[in-house]
Amino acid sequence: MGGSTALKLVLNAGPVVKMVIAILLFFSVISWAIILYKWRFFARAKKENQSFLRLYDSGYNKKALLQASRHLLVSPLARIYRAVYSEESTNREELRRALRRYATLESARLERYLNFLATTGSTTPFIGLFGTVWGIMNSFHGIGAAGSASLAVVAPGIAEALIATAMGLAAAIPAVIGYNYYLSMAGRMIIEMEDFSEEILDFLSK
Repeated sequence: MGGSTALKLVLNAGPVVKMVIAILLFFSVISWAIILYKWRFFARAKKENQSFLRLYDSGYNKKALLQASRHLLVSPLARIYRAVYSEESTNREELRRALRRYATLESARLERYLNFLATTGSTTPFIGLFGTVWGIMNSFHGIGAAGSASLAVVAPGIAEALIATAMGLAAAIPAVIGYNYYLSMAGRMIIEMEDFSEEILDFLSK
């Protein structure tokens, strides 16, 4: 019943509030798509990192480790190893520069799309607030036109305002939680890359 009432309120809302709701819905849908994608991405990256470390600890030589790691497509450690290996150099300084370059690329890959979650978390409450203000303005306009402040006159505008507020918060809260959680996960993986870089450097420069 409540969902049906909310849908009716949205359908009966003015064009400006409908536009606000459409924008908030867009942000919400894209944010949830990113949240679900990143969940799968980080879960796979963590699992593949562990697999690569097991391969590395197994005593493989350079080429054997390269071949064994080719199926680890998401692991930042495996991707860095393959990228640096392709440099075909044993010079320590050249390998160090390559490691820095590829680690930067992997860090950007880990944090990809998180900016959208940050943008959603910071802007959608204000977009919802705009819809709220507009709905309240419509209520005052209705009072002025009807010359009465009865519930029947005020309710539609207030309802529009509350729908916009609720949707703004519904878009922002998951986005902020997702952004903070995945940024923390990315940070841990970046530290893991930095810690392992010296080992890769020693391994490849032998």
